[in-house]
Amino acid sequence: MYIFISILILIVCVILGLIVLVQNPKGGGLAANFGSGNQFMGARQTADFLEKASWTLAVALLLLSLTATMIIPRGNSGKDLQNSALQNKIDNVKQPAVDFNAPPMKQTPQSNKKKPATKK
Repeated sequence: MYIFISILILIVCVILGLIVLVQNPKGGGLAANFGSGNQFMGARQTADFLEKASWTLAVALLLLSLTATMIIPRGNSGKDLQNSALQNKIDNVKQPAVDFNAPPMKQTPQSNKKKPATKK
């Protein structure tokens, strides 16, 4: 069921993206292509349809996302045994007896520095 809801969310996202890309914020876009008066859907009806479709798909995406979070699989039965076995292994690891520290870095002597000779 969760996979089905996830596929629906993906489809709604793609369709919503396409509808938003078709719209033009200044009233043009796909609606501007239907400028003649004898069209079945005029420019205003196309813009209204695209706006209603985008709001409907946005609400559908919200509801599908909430539904997906409610039915997300929570497979605790097998993972609890696996996690407890890993935790036991971590707890039973022996710590090293000696705390190893890296040796200090050697410092270069500063007395070997000479001024570069200048040519005249």
